[in-house]
Amino acid sequence: MKRSLALAFTLVLGLALSIAAQAPAAPAAAKPAKVAVIFLQAALGQTNEGQRSYADLKRKYEPKQLQLNKLTDEIESLQKELLAQGGTLTNAERASRTKAIEDKKKRAQRFAEDTQNDFQREMQELSSGLATKVYRVLVAYARQHGYTLVLDGGRQQDPLVLFLTPVTDITKAIVDAYNLRSNLPALPVNPAAKPPVKH
Repeated sequence: MKRSLALAFTLVLGLALSIAAQAPAAPAAAKPAKVAVIFLQAALGQTNEGQRSYADLKRKYEPKQLQLNKLTDEIESLQKELLAQGGTLTNAERASRTKAIEDKKKRAQRFAEDTQNDFQREMQELSSGLATKVYRVLVAYARQHGYTLVLDGGRQQDPLVLFLTPVTDITKAIVDAYNLRSNLPALPVNPAAKPPVKH
């Protein structure tokens, strides 16, 4: 009985030593985490490419906005006309004009919704493509500067950041790095938009 206990003890001890020998060595003291925050949506809008793309997209949709404004003006004009002439019109004329106004309102609303949806879709495509490119710059920047974690501080739902110091915010650094890499100059500043000089 003593022999079988000694044998069992030796086997267990041998197994434990074997497992310990196979276990990887404890890692050397880990470097402290270096955390940064980026406001990604703001960064996308601040890049020269983002500003140019957004300006181009706005320009593309200006004719549709003008068309919608024209439709809205027509509807208002027809409503005023109906109100002014309401007492002199027959019931059939009033009903016909009211229906024409309602039909125009529906067309204008459908046109506005379609235009808004198209604009949002194109804006999403632009943002998505630009985000992919900015992300590559972000990863390279984070590696180069030894960051172990980068958080997005601009998320609307589920915000990730409760506190940060200005040193932690790398948004401008990423925008500058991306602008340098993309080689696109900034949009010219509109001289008319400059505030007047005070004497």
